[in-house]
Amino acid sequence: MTPFARLNRRLVTCTRCPRLVAHRERTARTKKPQYRDWSYWGKPVPGFGDPRARLLLVGLAPGAHGSNRTGRMFTGDASGDWLYDALYRFGFASQPASRSTDDGLRLTDCYITAAARCAPPGNRPTRQELENCRPYLERELRLLPNIRVVLALGRIGHEAWLRASGWWQRLLPAARPRFRHGEVTALPDHTLLLCTYHPSRQNTNTGKLTKRMWYGVFRRVRKLLDR
Repeated sequence: MTPFARLNRRLVTCTRCPRLVAHRERTARTKKPQYRDWSYWGKPVPGFGDPRARLLLVGLAPGAHGSNRTGRMFTGDASGDWLYDALYRFGFASQPASRSTDDGLRLTDCYITAAARCAPPGNRPTRQELENCRPYLERELRLLPNIRVVLALGRIGHEAWLRASGWWQRLLPAARPRFRHGEVTALPDHTLLLCTYHPSRQNTNTGKLTKRMWYGVFRRVRKLLDR
């Protein structure tokens, strides 16, 4: 069994956060009418991608009827539609959409994870729930030795990576990278941290995040990796 397989075997049985366990399982039972024929995953969602990746994406948490249904990060909802379209366009994904774990999608040079692994009510994990989940992200980072660029999808993903990587603790508050869409920070170990608004409906439907902005972020990622 590979190190990732061992990590994910522990992760999918996690019950550290009673509120999240109750929500993910209740959602899996009640379902959305349009998905009534699905057998929901209803468990913590593992990371997904290329273990040799140089690009790491850190999101917020599984969607109640997206990843919590399908069992794969950013799969089966509108945020995933935005994400995989961009990953395909810029050469990181084998296809422009992600619908289920058996749809044939493969990632190249890219790994996707999240700050929280269970679908939270209202897409808002608590501070304690994020802390409970952090050891899984810390372990993933140790298993991904080639990461050069980290793309933080939203403020929570940004802080989660800084804490899990240790930079939050090592840097003085004034020296910590700010969250600002499109901003790139070079860390002392030469890792590049790039920020973007999360591709949630709240941001994409209101125009806070446009396709032009979104593609611009991935164009920047590609340039940073290729230079």
